[in-house]
Amino acid sequence: MSLEIIAENRCFDGRQLRVRHAATATQCDMTFAVFLPPKATTANVPVLYWLSGLTCTDENFTQKAGAQRYAAEAGIAIVAPDTSPRGDDVPDDPEGAYDFGKGAGFYVDATQAPWATHYRMYSYVTDELPNVIASEFPIARERASISGHSMGGHGALTIGLRHPDIYRSVSAFSPIVAPTQVPWGEKALGNYLGADRDAWRAHDACALVEAGKRTGNILIDQGEADDFLTNQLKPELFKNTCAEAGQNLTLRRQPGYDHSYFFIASFIGDHIGYHARALNAG
Repeated sequence: MSLEIIAENRCFDGRQLRVRHAATATQCDMTFAVFLPPKATTANVPVLYWLSGLTCTDENFTQKAGAQRYAAEAGIAIVAPDTSPRGDDVPDDPEGAYDFGKGAGFYVDATQAPWATHYRMYSYVTDELPNVIASEFPIARERASISGHSMGGHGALTIGLRHPDIYRSVSAFSPIVAPTQVPWGEKALGNYLGADRDAWRAHDACALVEAGKRTGNILIDQGEADDFLTNQLKPELFKNTCAEAGQNLTLRRQPGYDHSYFFIASFIGDHIGYHARALNAG
């Protein structure tokens, strides 16, 4: 397998890498970030996958969240993929909007033209990328967790619920919990998956819990000053669904915090600790 390390920085005595490779799932070059804690020099370490939100790349979380300090102390790696396929051959939103196309893969496998060829982020994140990570880095693949923000929070919740055997813990910041019921999700799922709204439910956290999908306790942090809270995020829908279905959920409403990485940086230590306890248990 051919990987190109396009950037490397020493960080809290670990290695912060930026890596490019030719991806089969998306049929284009993909870039991801991986932080290897100091412990990775002597042993395989557990891994937290981080899924970023709309308009982001692999660099937003890496540069803004301040997660490396906590990951280094806990002895866990962090892998942050890009949010969509990229390249001149990859189609984008024809209107140039930020909430669809490049930077907005929504962690689904598109079935509709012209998106189906490249927009296969679900397969990339759940299958191809973990194979790359396990084969090329000192990672204990069987000890994995998942987290994310906004669109990436949606990805973390849906992937975690669908694969409780793979991810030991799940968390999210400001997630889109019911994409079948909000404008961001309706646009993305309608274009990527087509008009059959039943097909969308496999990528809706509320719908998955209603259908019987379960995982361990889920941790969510939501800022109460988030501009997208009312129209796009609607955490109360997920809270009510989980309560009715018996899915354990810790939903923390944080007064005064918005949708930005200032919010994520303020609470990322709690999330790293939450995942570290699950990843280092047993």
